[in-house]
Amino acid sequence: MRLSKIYTRTGDDGDTGLANGERVRKDSLRIQAMGEIDELNSMMGILRSQGELPPSIETMLCAIQHRLFDIGGELSMPGHQFARQAWIDQLEQWLDALNAALPSLKEFILPGGNTAAAYCHYARAICRRAERTYVALDEPVNPLVLGYLNRLSDLLFVIGRTLARQQGGEEVTWRKDL
Repeated sequence: MRLSKIYTRTGDDGDTGLANGERVRKDSLRIQAMGEIDELNSMMGILRSQGELPPSIETMLCAIQHRLFDIGGELSMPGHQFARQAWIDQLEQWLDALNAALPSLKEFILPGGNTAAAYCHYARAICRRAERTYVALDEPVNPLVLGYLNRLSDLLFVIGRTLARQQGGEEVTWRKDL
């Protein structure tokens, strides 16, 4: 299906259509979860627009954006499942590879270090919110989506740590004495 006209006026009364034709309230948890996945995907686009990202991280973020679009599609089509274990496996491989190059954590990390790292930490926070909303759905959920979002937030943390160290930068650590 292609959209030739963007506005339809069908949502002016506070409901919206799912891909299966069902109408739901715009404040439903399903629509909220879809919006949070969309917000996360948008933040990933902002992160990717920062430039100067290592090619391997750019490749990861691009693939993640496509998977997030798939998850949004799954949410828009009740009863359909698109998420695959291979998606989670890929995130774990990326996590292991990036984390192996980082020093062990001795302190809590604060969002920051540079703009790309800060955006990555913001994406991680959005991901955690999307995960919480997905868990709150009052209907059966795809456990593979939960696993994906959980692992994705971990990966975004590790990418944030990696990006903070770019070009001689440093991570910002929490200090209890301030």
